Amino acid sequence: MLLSTLHTIPNKDFDILGLVEGSTVQSKHIGKDFGASFKTIVGGELKGYTEMLEDARKEATNRLIQQAYSLGADAVLGIHYSSSAVMQGAAEILCYGTAVKFK
Repeated sequence: MLLSTLHTIPNKDFDILGLVEGSTVQSKHIGKDFGASFKTIVGGELKGYTEMLEDARKEATNRLIQQAYSLGADAVLGIHYSSSAVMQGAAEILCYGTAVKFK
């Protein structure tokens, strides 16, 4: 599956199959959340949250790919990621794009 932030692929004709998306909501357990709260006082990277968001992006992307496969797509173009806080310590990651089939 070709994934791209581009809206077209040079020298490729394709049919648009439609919008595909994948999302997930992730959180950290209370111990990691407490550690992150302390880290905000002294500064620095919140590695637990960085790892959480990396895992969430991978999961959202995998769900997007599965949805694209179910449509018979060869690629997903114009991919974007979005995130939002659902509650303290939990975030939603949304990945979306346009599924296409090459001619």
